[in-house]
Amino acid sequence: MKFSWRVALLWTLPLLVVGFFLWQGAFSSTPADMGRNAANTRLTYGRFLDYLDAGRVTTVDLYDGGRTAIVEAVDPDLDNRVMRWRVDLPGSSPDLVSRLRGANISLDSHPPRSDGALVGALGNLLFPILLIGGLFFLFRRSNGSMGGPGQAMNFGKSKARFMMEAKTGMMFDDVAGIDEAKEELEEVVTFLKKPERFTAIGARIPKGVLLIGPPGTGKTLLAKAIAGEAGVPFFSISGSEFVEMFVGVGASRVRDLFKKAKENAPCIIFIDEIDAVGRQRGAGIGGGNDEREQTLNQLLTEMDGFEGNNGIIIIAATNRADVLDSALLRPGRFDRQVMVDPPDIKGRIEILGVHARNKKLADDISLEAIARRTPGFTGADLANLLNEAAILTARRRKDAITMGEIDAAVDRVIAGMEGTPLVDSKSKRLIAYHEIGHAIVGTLVKDHDPVQKVTLIPRGQAQGLTWFTPSEEQMLISRAQLLARITGALGGRAAEDIIFGDAEVTTGAGNDLQQVSGMARQMVTRFGMSDLGPLSLESSQGEVFLGRDWLSRSEYSEEVSSRIDGQVRLIVDKCYDDAKRLMRDNRALIDRLVDLLVERETIDGEELRRIVSEYTLVPDKQQYVPQL
Repeated sequence: MKFSWRVALLWTLPLLVVGFFLWQGAFSSTPADMGRNAANTRLTYGRFLDYLDAGRVTTVDLYDGGRTAIVEAVDPDLDNRVMRWRVDLPGSSPDLVSRLRGANISLDSHPPRSDGALVGALGNLLFPILLIGGLFFLFRRSNGSMGGPGQAMNFGKSKARFMMEAKTGMMFDDVAGIDEAKEELEEVVTFLKKPERFTAIGARIPKGVLLIGPPGTGKTLLAKAIAGEAGVPFFSISGSEFVEMFVGVGASRVRDLFKKAKENAPCIIFIDEIDAVGRQRGAGIGGGNDEREQTLNQLLTEMDGFEGNNGIIIIAATNRADVLDSALLRPGRFDRQVMVDPPDIKGRIEILGVHARNKKLADDISLEAIARRTPGFTGADLANLLNEAAILTARRRKDAITMGEIDAAVDRVIAGMEGTPLVDSKSKRLIAYHEIGHAIVGTLVKDHDPVQKVTLIPRGQAQGLTWFTPSEEQMLISRAQLLARITGALGGRAAEDIIFGDAEVTTGAGNDLQQVSGMARQMVTRFGMSDLGPLSLESSQGEVFLGRDWLSRSEYSEEVSSRIDGQVRLIVDKCYDDAKRLMRDNRALIDRLVDLLVERETIDGEELRRIVSEYTLVPDKQQYVPQL
């Protein structure tokens, strides 16, 4: 646990207060106090004289210079028991001592201690000094942590975490699935370790490396590996830590960061999420953010200005390279832009091997089979997948992870948590027909991905699911494949229409229709797969960047827009007719598969294809391609 002076002081101050009162009680007490405390009750001076005259007093102890007495006397009201009383004596009673001696009463006098006043004075002074000092130290640290007056001179200092020799526990051997990016960065590490190999032939060290890729692909992981491999000073900071509410603080922190880096060159500066500070200048409507733009200007100057930064390499990571300022991306600043894409099947196998090192896997586990089931998964997704499988294995009280847990984890990561099974009803059979409609099209249409399984177990928002697994890594998608996917997505709606009639069509195909509309429109406007010809009429749809995309104009006329709508409708209508034709031609097959699905709730892809082969006469799949 990290030590906190503030918490320590908050606990110490009450202890000081208690200690002060204990001090006062221990050292300011005199024997008179002790004697007084030993007395049971008080006795008036007149009653004391009566007891003295009656001969009942046996002992008298004088305290405080004769002002207080502790008296032992026989009490007639308590069966003549000897009691102790405290008596306050008057200031003028010179004959009292004579009377006590004349009565042969044991008399003793206790003078006051001379050091009591000194100890009391020290106690009274010590506590205020400790209290004032503790409060001063507490407020000073509190102000400093908030950037207050106590730390005003440090407000513009860089917050970068500095490691002279970064020991992140991560090396290039621990990073898998992104070999191209590793190769680029291994060269940067070699620049830092053995610069003479490159400077001998006139090569110069690159100023900066920008890692670009979707979230979870391993950009920060690569930075940790660079820190572990380089063996040079390493500064790490997030882009958001430069920006403050006060204008000029971010620029001051940039200057301070590069000043420290120059003192420790050669070194590496890693800026995570650089888009927080590197967005395009002047992109806001009605003016930009002065603080962020000043910070960016200072960063541009430090990277490639009048002063050279020899031996300093800046590595930055972002997943929004489209919003970065163009001056930041030019050669001389970020000389290299490394794409960190989601891994292919070979990379996924390597990543699964890295994350499976500390997992107990059963003998039937095939990392290749898992990699084939997870196209598009990033390194973070695969790590989460194996972790979910391990949690499920522990919940089921098994000793090792099996393919059953892997399949359940894949389903959970993609579709969500498993819901309550459906009861046998008309709704369940309708959902079964819908899912079998998808599966029949996916099995009979030639260019469709093969069915992996069909299930009626709800997950997330879906009441049933049909899973498809591509047979190979698909970098490019053909026109026939797109048409097959559109037909497959319409298979569920077509099954509802043919089996139950148009009046019983449900809202279950809502998400399917959104996918169909998107794929058909992209075929027409982006991929040139229609009668409009090989034209790209729309750019790829991304997030709107304020000041650049907000006021974008239409890229085609109203006449072309009308023709686009017609071509989209033509593609969808033709694929829908093909899907309904498949439902009509294979009605007996569909009914058998639905009965089996309602009974078992899940049908494996291999069993599905075996049953389909018993009903179809043509060994090869049928192919329906719209004639556009």
